[in-house]
Amino acid sequence: MNKLLPATDETQSIEQAVRDTVDLLGAFKEKLVEFGQNLLGAVIILIIGWYIVKLISKSVKKVLSKSKLEASVSGFVNSAVNIGLKVVLAIMVVTRLGIEMTSIVTLIGSAGLAIGLAFQGSMSNFAGGVLILILKPFLVGDYIIDGDHNEGSVTAIDIFYTKILTPDNRAIIIPNGALANSTIINTSQEDIRRIDFSVSIDYKENIEKVKNILYELGYKCEYTLKDKDILVFINKFDPSAIDMVLRLWTTASDYTNAMWTIRESIKTAFDNEDVVIPYNQLDVNIIKNDQMSK
Repeated sequence: MNKLLPATDETQSIEQAVRDTVDLLGAFKEKLVEFGQNLLGAVIILIIGWYIVKLISKSVKKVLSKSKLEASVSGFVNSAVNIGLKVVLAIMVVTRLGIEMTSIVTLIGSAGLAIGLAFQGSMSNFAGGVLILILKPFLVGDYIIDGDHNEGSVTAIDIFYTKILTPDNRAIIIPNGALANSTIINTSQEDIRRIDFSVSIDYKENIEKVKNILYELGYKCEYTLKDKDILVFINKFDPSAIDMVLRLWTTASDYTNAMWTIRESIKTAFDNEDVVIPYNQLDVNIIKNDQMSK
């Protein structure tokens, strides 16, 4: 009868390695199954959460549109709520994947300087948006001109950017930080605006005649506010002409139409009354050499 041979050290090592491999594969399988479950749960949370975020955002927008808040404040609040909900959704997805929030907070804390530098512009734009809402240099619907000569009607004031629409229907997106630190001309803040329309006439023209023509044009203009004074005066003496000004008042909404109407009316009236609008000219006197010698 054969006797069992005692296990050698090499045989025991192989058996132990096999057992370790089996345990490792089993643990890997468990981790893989766990990750798959977490991933599936995260995807479900993302899909359902995204739908809920859109639903809540639409509801908030609807409620704000019916409230008495200004359009600029409503747009800013709606943007803030939308971004806040998406941040909460992102945290829920990351947590469902099994990543501990303490680890994320530690990572963000250690990289705080880099993140702060990366988001410096965004935070500046956010702060600029808050200042715009508090100080109200302009509102949605106002016609503005910024320091870079961008001009148009404000269509939205979001959390980071302000959108304006130019007269030729171009959309311009301006960072709030730049607007908050820029010179803003708001042409819509006041209900009425003054027009100083300058026109040049020849030195030979009769001043009283020209003044009467300009007075009549200003008074007959349909956009002129008749309860405001209409003035006509000599502004300055240019080298080739007398600069005269027609000053009147109109509503802010009629400003452009008033300018176009008056410009055309002046040209037509001056043509009918033979009033000369001179062009720049230079008189040159030539002195002969024999005259210079004397």
